[in-house]
Amino acid sequence: MVKVYQKENVYEAFNHRLDYICNYFDHLIISFSGGKDSGLMLELVYLYYKSHKLVEKGIKVSVFYLDYEGNYQETKDYIHRSMGKYPEFEYYHICLPVSASCGISMSQSTWLPWDPDHKELWLNTIPKGAIHLENQDFSFFKVGMSDYDFQSKFCQWLHNEKGATRTAVLVGIRAQESLNRYNAVTRDETFSRFGTTNYSHRISKDVFNFYPMYDWLFADIWRANAKFEFDYNHLYDLYYQAGVPFKSMRVANPFHQCGVHSLKLYQALEPETWGKLVGRVNGANFAALYGGTQAMGYRGAVLPKGHTWQSYVEFLLDTLPEETRNVYRKKFQSSMDYWMRTGGALPVNVVEELKTS
Repeated sequence: MVKVYQKENVYEAFNHRLDYICNYFDHLIISFSGGKDSGLMLELVYLYYKSHKLVEKGIKVSVFYLDYEGNYQETKDYIHRSMGKYPEFEYYHICLPVSASCGISMSQSTWLPWDPDHKELWLNTIPKGAIHLENQDFSFFKVGMSDYDFQSKFCQWLHNEKGATRTAVLVGIRAQESLNRYNAVTRDETFSRFGTTNYSHRISKDVFNFYPMYDWLFADIWRANAKFEFDYNHLYDLYYQAGVPFKSMRVANPFHQCGVHSLKLYQALEPETWGKLVGRVNGANFAALYGGTQAMGYRGAVLPKGHTWQSYVEFLLDTLPEETRNVYRKKFQSSMDYWMRTGGALPVNVVEELKTS
C-alpha cells in the first residue's frame, strides 16, 4: 500500500478519528499498558473528553491495565499515577493468573503471572484496589487462559456491564513499530472492520478495537508529550541514558520474546528486581547473557554442514522437551497449512491463532 500524505497533522487526524468513533459508540475502553503510546492515548482521550463534553453525550470511558507482575519501579510509579488520575473515567487494574508469552525458556512457551501456587516467587505484591483471584467475579475467567483471550472477553464483559450499545476499545499500536502492526491497519479484507474503517478490528458483534494513533511516529509521541506537558513513564529517560535504541524502548511483559535482547537492562537499572526475575522463569539469566546473539536465534542463523533447513529444524525440535516441541510443531503446521491454501501475508485471525497456540 502506497503512503498518502494528508494536509492535517497526526494530532488533528487523531481527533477526527475520535469524532467518527464517538458518533457510533457510547462506550470507550482505553487499553493501557504503561508504555509511551497507551500513556499518550490516555492523555489525548481525556483532552478530547473534556473539550467535546462527552459526559453530556452519555459516552462512558473505561481504562484497563493488565498487570504482568514484573515491572521496573519507574513503570510501577507511572501506573500508580495514571490509574485513577481522571475521576471521570473508571479504572480496572487486573492482576490475574493469565497465561503470557515467554520467549526466554526452552522448557516453557508461556508463564503464569500471579500464579496462586507460587506466591513466594511473585515479583511484586498486588496493588491496593486491583482485581485479583480472590475478589474477581468474571464468569468467563479460568486460571491459565491466554492473555489475548482474557482481554477480548473482558472487553465484552465490560461492554455488557455498562449496558453499552457499542464499545470501542482504543489500542495504542502504531504501524511504524512492526510489519504485523502495519498489516493490521493496511489489510484489504473488510469482514472484520467496522464499516470501511481500516484502523478497526471486530472483537464481537458490538465491540471493536480501534487504532487511532496508527500513523504516529516515535518523534510525534514525544513532541506531543512536550507540547502538552503530559506525564509519562520516566523509564524512557533511563533507557535513553543507558543508550538503548529507540526501537528497543519497550514496556511489556518482562519475558516476552520482543524484549529478550533487553532483559539484561534489569541487571544495570534495577539489580534487586533482576534477582527476582532470575528465580521467576527458567532461562532468564541465559537470555540476559545471550539475548541478541545467535545463541538465542537472533538474526544471521547459519545452516550447519550436512543439514538441510528441514533436517536442522527437526534436529533443534528434538532437543526440546516434548510439551514445548509439540507447541512449536502446532505453530509450524498452522503456517504451512495457510501457505498451502492461500499464500501471502498472514491474515489477522491466523496471527492470533499462532499467538495463542
